[in-house]
Amino acid sequence: MAVELLLLLLLCGSTVSEVQPLHKPPPGTLDFGFVPVKTYDTNTYHEPGPIGILFRLVHAFLYLVQPNSFPQDLIKKLAQQTFGNVQDDYQKPENVVLTLQAIYYEIGFIVSAALGLLFVLLLPLVGLCFCMCRCCDNCGGEMHQRHKKNADCRRGCFATFLFVASLIISIGVLCAYAANQHLTSQVRGAKNLVHSNFKDLRIFLNDTPGQIDYLVSQYNTTKNKALSDLNNVGPLLGSRVQERFAKEVRPALDAALMMAGAIRETKEALENVSVSVEVLQEGTERLHANLTNVKIHLSNTLSDSACSAAQAASTCNVIRNSLDQLNINANFSGLPGVSTQLAKVNDVLKIDLSSLVQKGYAAFNDTPDLVLNQTRNILSDIKNLLDLIGSNITSFTKMLPVQKVLADLTIYLTQSEAYVQDYFPVVEQYDFYRWLGCLILCCMVILILVFYCLGLLCGTCGYDKHASPTTRGCISNTGGNFLMAGVGFSFLFSWVLMIIVVITFVTGGNVEKLVCEPYEDRTLFKVLDTPYLLNQHWRSYLSAIVLKNPDINLTFEKVYSDCKENKGIYTTLHLENLFNINEFLNISMYTEDVSLKIEHINVNLSNIVLLDEIGKRNLLDFSSSGIDGINFAAYLTEINKSVTKVDLLSFANDLEARADQLPKGALENALKGHANSIRMIHNQQVVPLEQAMSTLNQSIRLLQRTSSEFMIKVKNVISAVDAAQLLISNDASLVIIQETKKYMDMIIGYFEQYVEWVKESITMEVAACKPIANVIDTAVDIFLCSYVIDSVNTFWFGLGGCSIFLIPAVICAVKLSKYYRRMDTEDVYDDVETIPMKNMENGNNGYHKEHLYGIHNPVMTSSVEQW
Repeated sequence: MAVELLLLLLLCGSTVSEVQPLHKPPPGTLDFGFVPVKTYDTNTYHEPGPIGILFRLVHAFLYLVQPNSFPQDLIKKLAQQTFGNVQDDYQKPENVVLTLQAIYYEIGFIVSAALGLLFVLLLPLVGLCFCMCRCCDNCGGEMHQRHKKNADCRRGCFATFLFVASLIISIGVLCAYAANQHLTSQVRGAKNLVHSNFKDLRIFLNDTPGQIDYLVSQYNTTKNKALSDLNNVGPLLGSRVQERFAKEVRPALDAALMMAGAIRETKEALENVSVSVEVLQEGTERLHANLTNVKIHLSNTLSDSACSAAQAASTCNVIRNSLDQLNINANFSGLPGVSTQLAKVNDVLKIDLSSLVQKGYAAFNDTPDLVLNQTRNILSDIKNLLDLIGSNITSFTKMLPVQKVLADLTIYLTQSEAYVQDYFPVVEQYDFYRWLGCLILCCMVILILVFYCLGLLCGTCGYDKHASPTTRGCISNTGGNFLMAGVGFSFLFSWVLMIIVVITFVTGGNVEKLVCEPYEDRTLFKVLDTPYLLNQHWRSYLSAIVLKNPDINLTFEKVYSDCKENKGIYTTLHLENLFNINEFLNISMYTEDVSLKIEHINVNLSNIVLLDEIGKRNLLDFSSSGIDGINFAAYLTEINKSVTKVDLLSFANDLEARADQLPKGALENALKGHANSIRMIHNQQVVPLEQAMSTLNQSIRLLQRTSSEFMIKVKNVISAVDAAQLLISNDASLVIIQETKKYMDMIIGYFEQYVEWVKESITMEVAACKPIANVIDTAVDIFLCSYVIDSVNTFWFGLGGCSIFLIPAVICAVKLSKYYRRMDTEDVYDDVETIPMKNMENGNNGYHKEHLYGIHNPVMTSSVEQW
């Protein structure tokens, strides 16, 4: 029930997760920020430290014992197979096959356990027989030692073997002790790990409502953006409509405005022509009069008697012949006037065409304001609708029992944590008992090792190779007794140790191979996900528990993997199959309402007038002003002529040069004076006339160039303006509908972004179920496998090694004790050549009892050994 309430809580802020977007995503992307997510404290990675080497060694040993892979199919069949109480059920062929397969898989453990049980059964029996045999002075129980040539070598070998066996047993007991201590320390440290998991679960519960509230609150981001665009409907929608018409309107108005400029330029050109012609006519008349006066004065000067002289006659004749060149060349008096055309253009300019065009510009540029003014009522309705959507979302979240669910789950979590905290001391207490029992087992082995070590130490240090078996020292004898004590305790303790080893080996080894290893590679989840495995009526056990529908494919492996990746619980548990979000929060319904409201936008652009009839008539009047009737050829003919027939400056310079050829005197000075007068006429009259001719030339050519195109251009401008005006009048409604649709798509796109963001947030961020995976990893991977099973397996591995090597240690200790203990009798050898078989009189088959003779250092003679 608590899980269902939590799932319902996670869904209260979600939106339509199954509805696909109906529109293209808008160009603008909303920034919803980041869903508040806190980090979890639990670290599911466990590093065992130096003891990890032992863990890996045990894993390698278990692989040798059980190299088979995880029997996934076998476990599925065994779990699905029903074994009744009737013996016939076990004799069914399929059950027999399963049994054989299980035995084949467990053959390594079975053989090892059988050997261990054989050890448990035989070792006490062998010890009992060995004890009885020694009581009968057999099996080394007789306190007599025969002398052999290799006695020292045998003693050294037995001591070495016993030392090596003791060393191996010491390593084994150290491994077992280290594993015992490691398990205890980890169990004590597990309290912090459990507390960390509960803390993460509490964060998981406490943060989820805040994340949901954040999702809900981000609707305001969508609403504010939509309201901002609605408030800017003029610049947005109006500008779009304006841009659609601008391709036709702006070029037409620009052409009309250029034509207004052309009219002004034409007027200026006509004025320049009229003024220039008048200036040229007056100037040429004055110039003609002045040049005539200069010619008269030159003629008078040349008539002087000085020119009759032989030296000046030829020069004067040359000058006299060139006087005809001092005359005007261009005649502007016959040019037609342009006053008529200028008067008509002035009449056209009485109407300010530029201001008329600017009014068209202003009317067209006011389209955004026109859209804004005509959509105020509809935008108000849309804003009210957006506020209604936000209030519905808020009211819906308040209707859900969020606080109650949180309170129930928090109470349940608190109770669970309190329960764990209350019973953790009990766990520690039982773990102390376990630790104490394992320590006692280690102490058993250590006790045996102590006897062996003391035996080796005393025997080796107290041994005197010169002493006879019956005269060995107390230290050596004590060493032998220690060895035999170690042998006795070995028989007493070894079978107990092996029982513990077998039990822990079978249990820990199978848990490692059947739980820990398949959990690590997630094969265990595949077994749990087998259809109809955990419940013969449910195809999917997890979906039947969580979603109440066993047909939904919800697997343990997928849920664990998603939680491991810290995905949201909504996606992890496929909660879309449990809750129909459309019924709770149907954004598509609201977007349809918004679409209907926006579709009602109707903008009337009929008031836009680009150029009225007055402006068009003004253009037509200009085209009929008669500029094209000007006689441009006559003007160009005169303009292309020079002002005078000869360049006055050249003429003056030439005249002055010829004067220099004359003898010095009044004639020379007079001619030079006339040259200066000609230069003055050029500078004061010819140069201004040339400037006036240049101005006339530019104006005439401008008029000639434009007059031929005026009619065509005016017609084109009027046609373009009419076409643009027709476009606005006829296509305005269609363009407005199209742009309104785009505008609506942009507004609706914000809501779709919000929906997609909520879906993604719920999928990846809201109620991220990493703590659930952490709890499973903590319980199975860390606590069960890393803490318990690895320690248990290492414990039996070390203790089992000790138990196994106790057998060679017992054999070596029994053999070696014979060389350290003080014997009751010893072999006595007589000299064979002198006293043959003299020891027969003792009545003990050649044994010499030193307590009968009081001999502490018997004489070793060579005699025939008899038994």
